[in-house]
Amino acid sequence: MRVLIFTSTLFLMVFHSVVAMAEVEEVQATIDKNPVMVDEAIRLTITANGSANRDAFDSSALLKDFVVGRTSVNSQTSIVNFDTKRTTTWVTTLFPRKEGSYTIPSFTIEGKQTQPITVKVIPVQQSDKVARDYFVTTDIDLQEAYLNQQLLYTVKLHLASNIERGSLQSPEMPNADIRQLGDDAQYTDIINGRRYQIIERKFAIVPQASGEFTIRGPIFTGEVAAPNTNQRFGFFNRTQQVNRVGPDITIQVNPIPKNIDYPWLPSEMVRLDEEWPQGESFTVGEPITRVVTLTAIGVVEEQLPDIPEFYPPNFKLYPDQSSTTTVEKDNALIAQRMSSLALIPTQAGNIVLPEVTIPWFNTVTEKTEYATLPARTVSVSPAAPSVAGQPSQSAPLPSSALDNPTSQAPEKPDSFDTDNKPASDISSTPSYLTWLFAVLWVLTAMGWAITYRKRRSLSTSSSASLVSTGKNSLSEADAFKQLKQTIRTKNSQDISAALQQWLKLLYPDAKGIISPSQFTETQGIQQPYNDLLSARFGKSSTQWDDKAFVQAIEDARKKVKESQRAGPHSLAPLYPSV
Repeated sequence: MRVLIFTSTLFLMVFHSVVAMAEVEEVQATIDKNPVMVDEAIRLTITANGSANRDAFDSSALLKDFVVGRTSVNSQTSIVNFDTKRTTTWVTTLFPRKEGSYTIPSFTIEGKQTQPITVKVIPVQQSDKVARDYFVTTDIDLQEAYLNQQLLYTVKLHLASNIERGSLQSPEMPNADIRQLGDDAQYTDIINGRRYQIIERKFAIVPQASGEFTIRGPIFTGEVAAPNTNQRFGFFNRTQQVNRVGPDITIQVNPIPKNIDYPWLPSEMVRLDEEWPQGESFTVGEPITRVVTLTAIGVVEEQLPDIPEFYPPNFKLYPDQSSTTTVEKDNALIAQRMSSLALIPTQAGNIVLPEVTIPWFNTVTEKTEYATLPARTVSVSPAAPSVAGQPSQSAPLPSSALDNPTSQAPEKPDSFDTDNKPASDISSTPSYLTWLFAVLWVLTAMGWAITYRKRRSLSTSSSASLVSTGKNSLSEADAFKQLKQTIRTKNSQDISAALQQWLKLLYPDAKGIISPSQFTETQGIQQPYNDLLSARFGKSSTQWDDKAFVQAIEDARKKVKESQRAGPHSLAPLYPSV
C-alpha cells in the first residue's frame, strides 16, 4: 500500500512538471543599446520562459526597417526540487539603414506577446571613442552612369585594435553584376589623431537595368578581446562580437540613348587589332590565318558584340570558334573577344580587304565612336606550277637512300677491294636496279599523260554538251539581263553572285571563282567592281556609279561576242597592270 501511494505521488509530481514545462509563462524582448549610431548593429534578444517551439520566432516583420542578420536559438532546462524550468532564447542582429526613430514590433510566442521597442538611430559621433574603434566607409566613382557601364566601388574597414577574427561581406545591389577587383590592400593611416589599420577592398559594379538603385553597404562581423577580463592566463580568452555596416549609396542608372542603333557597348576605350601568325604573304590555294581581337575596358565579355566578317568573293573562308575572356587590371574589367579565320585566295592579283568597324559609346564624351581596322590591299601571287614527274613530290626517297646513295648497290665479294677503286668508277657502274626503276618511271609518266588527256577531253566535252543541250536552266542572255537588274538594286552581295553567274556562262571552261581581270575581254569590269567593294566596305563613304558598271559589262559582252566570232578567247596577262 505504501509503495502504491509513493508511486502515485511521484507520477503526479512528474505530470505536473511536464504540464508546467509545456506552458510559456512570459516572453520578453530586449536590445543591447539605445540609441544606436547608423553604422552600428543592434542585438535583439527574445526570451521565452517555458517550453516553446524553436521555430516560433519569425523575424520577417523586421525587414521593413532593418537588415536582419543570422538568428541563433538557445534552449536551457533546469530541475530543482522537482521544479522544472525551461528557457528558450532567440538572439538576432539588426542593422539600421537610416537615421530616425524605428519601432521593433511585438512578437507572439506560444500565445504570449512581447512589448514593442522604439529605437532611435543617430548619426555617427566622431567623438565617441567606443563607436570609432571599428567602422566601415564606402565610396563610388560615379553617382550617375549608363546601363552596363562599370562603376568602381571602394570599401575601407578601419580597425583601431587587433581583432581575433572577422569577415566582410560584399555590397548588394539588385540587377547588377558585382565582382571583386584584385586582392585586399592593407595599410595604416591616422584619422582624427588616432592610428587605424585599414583594409581596402574594391569592387566592379556593372548595372544590368536602368533606374534609381541603392547599393547596400557591406557588413563587417568580427570578434575582439573583451575589455576588463579577469582571465589573464589560459588558452581561451573571452571575446565579444563587433558588427559594423557600411553606408548605403544611391546611384542613377540612365538607359540606352534613343539614337543608338547598334549593339550597346559603353566603355572608355575600345580597339581592334589584327595579327597574321603565318605572315602576310598571299598565294593562290594556300591558307593564311588572320586573327582579329576586340578589346573593351569597363565591360564584361558577355557584352562584346560579334566581329563582322566581310570579305570579297576571291577568298574561301574557314572561320574558327571565337574565344572571349574578362580580366582585371588597374581597378578595371577588361574584356576581349578573339576571332580566328583561315583565308584561301582563289585567284591572283591585287585584292581589297574591306575595313572592319565596330561602333561603341564613349562614356566620357557621351558620343558614338568607332573602333576600326582600315581597309588594305593585298597582293596574291599565282600558285607555283607543279613539275610533272618530279621524284621529290611524287615519290620522296627514303632518308637512308639520301644519306647513302650507294646503299642499294649489290653486295661485293669480300675479296673485291673497293677502297682502291676510284669513286668515279663506282658511281658510274650501271646496275639492273637502276635500269628497272628508269623503265618503270617512264611507263608511269606515259600513263599519267594519257590519263590526263582523256580526263581533259571528257571534261571539255561534258561542259560543251551542257551548254549545247541546254541543261543549264539559264542562258547567257538571261544571266546578263538579270545582272543588269541586280545592279540597279546596288546590293553588293547580290551583284557579286549575279556577276559570277554571268561570267561562268561566258567562259564555261573556267574553273572556280572567275575574276573580271582574268580575261582580256572583261578586264574593263574589274575597276568598277573594285569601286563597288570600296563603296560598300571602305572607310570613306564614297558614291558608287552603277551606270559605269552597266556600261562596262555591256562593252565586255560586245568584246566577247567579237572574240567568239574571230576565234577562241584569250587569257589576260599573268601579271595585270591593275
